[in-house]
Amino acid sequence: MEIANNHVCSVILVLAFFLDLFIGDPPSLPHPVRIIGKEITVLERCLRRLAPAPEQEKTAGILLAVLIVLVVFLITYLIEKWVLFSLKGLTRFVGILFLMYLTASTIATKELLKAGLRVIEAAKEENLDLARTHLSMIVGRDVHGLGKKDILKAAIETLSENLSDGVIAPLFYFILGGLPLAMAYKAVNTLDSMVGYKNEKYINLGWASARLDDIANYIPARISGFLIALSSWIEYRSIIALSDSLSTMVRDGRKHPSPNSGYPEAAMAGALGVKLGGPSTYGGILMEKSYMGQEKVEDYLPPSFDAVRLVRLSSFTGFFLSLVVLFLKEMS
Repeated sequence: MEIANNHVCSVILVLAFFLDLFIGDPPSLPHPVRIIGKEITVLERCLRRLAPAPEQEKTAGILLAVLIVLVVFLITYLIEKWVLFSLKGLTRFVGILFLMYLTASTIATKELLKAGLRVIEAAKEENLDLARTHLSMIVGRDVHGLGKKDILKAAIETLSENLSDGVIAPLFYFILGGLPLAMAYKAVNTLDSMVGYKNEKYINLGWASARLDDIANYIPARISGFLIALSSWIEYRSIIALSDSLSTMVRDGRKHPSPNSGYPEAAMAGALGVKLGGPSTYGGILMEKSYMGQEKVEDYLPPSFDAVRLVRLSSFTGFFLSLVVLFLKEMS
């Protein structure tokens, strides 16, 4: 029975990956992450009323993170076990389709590529206002006044970083603990995106969520950097691209303010021969960041399209390796 259910999980992952690749996240369908986001908002309001004092905010934030992640994990676990062990016949088939949809909702390959391409295509057409508008939807930095090169650089950075958050990390946690752990990871990621800020409002309440996200992404971010390097070798058929990507990741990955984001970004910088990072403005405040990579080209448009291809290839490579691991688990 266990081997059969492991096989079902492999089938679910295959179907879910390609479902996401073809349809992405249609706004007309209810999305688990949006539901998690609403629950975070409701619980945050309750905790702020129960713990209004500034010195209580960090404790409230720990409770927020623990409750959201635990509830998401337990609900998904119970649903998965009910489908795999209790349902029979047609209802089991429908239940497996539902598990497939939930799994697809944890992966964001199509949406990531689509968001990046919108920015790059607008910059290609010299419509920088539109490019800035699209960019503002996927980055936290101030985009007003960014020139074409900085817009493209930001697009490359967010493609690289979100490869880890949106694709590789969900696959990684699915392998480790199936759909419940993958969905719990999405809860962690959603918490960080909603409350994990270092501003006055969330510096204490969001502390636990931000730290939990750092821990959860530690291994996936480094795997993502390696996959980018591997994909550069496959794409360019060049051992030099592989070497440049890996060496830049090792040398510059730790320079990023985030303990994780720098690794896929540095790997991408080395693979493309561009320089990423540097000063950026957030909420009107200039943040000094170290540069990653060495600039070997002046025009960042071709490398931007290359970044899209490398992220797509890295996603497929990560997916294929995930299937290999699941197959080995089935055989053990």
